[in-house]
Amino acid sequence: MSPAWSGLVDDAAVFPPGNAPLPDAVSAHRERRDEWWADLVGSFVVTDEKLSGVGDPLPLSVVVTGGAGAVPGALRIAGRAGHTVAGLEIALRDLDDLAGNARRVAAAVDAAAVEGLLDDEVPTYVELPAVPDAGSWLRAADAVAESGLRLKFRTGGLEAHLFPSATTLAGWVDAALDRETPFKCTAGLHHALAHTDDATGFAHHGFLNVLVATLRAFDGAATDEVVALLEARDPEPLLTTGDDLARGRRWFTSFGSCSVTEPLDDLLALGLLEKP
Repeated sequence: MSPAWSGLVDDAAVFPPGNAPLPDAVSAHRERRDEWWADLVGSFVVTDEKLSGVGDPLPLSVVVTGGAGAVPGALRIAGRAGHTVAGLEIALRDLDDLAGNARRVAAAVDAAAVEGLLDDEVPTYVELPAVPDAGSWLRAADAVAESGLRLKFRTGGLEAHLFPSATTLAGWVDAALDRETPFKCTAGLHHALAHTDDATGFAHHGFLNVLVATLRAFDGAATDEVVALLEARDPEPLLTTGDDLARGRRWFTSFGSCSVTEPLDDLLALGLLEKP
């Protein structure tokens, strides 16, 4: 599979809105290993609260729900079960001190590495909440970058306010690139192209939009062009060669999705993947 698509979709089947039962989601994840498109799917995403129910060892992205202090406990549970921790994800919750919260997470991750609970090369993604104080957000992004961690952007959810505007998302991407910090996205990116969801009426971002916008931003595009690419619903300005798009994956590493077949279907429909 082209590097543009390999490992692009993290299997978040147990998260909303899919909410698949954990045993069913794990079984489906294992069964997809024999599919021709298996390389499209990266790790299985699970919260630390559900780790014990995963069963036989899997490469996991572990979402830590209890803050920085819960990092070592989550890693110990994963280690005892024999799972490979492919990624660690944690959201900042101290809205009054986002940068300090980011530094506490970094300290917890460093301590876990020293203790042998986490390999140095395993990426940790820190989710920065959308806050009205842009300065606070940027200072937290600085703290994440300075610690060698990565950023995580929430691009959707079950409520309208969880979908950032194209202008906001363009600013987040620009901040990540300015700090030479890779990022992943979560929620709302089931489809390749930006669209309005028929059931909710929410305007969704598209993962192809995000990838192309990231690539063009890295190449020096102006902010209004990046915003236009994020808002594009016609595939024409987004279609480019796979080798070119692969450059964008250096920064936009993956996105979590409760569906892995919808992204696959869109890539096939757009001619960006071909079934052998």
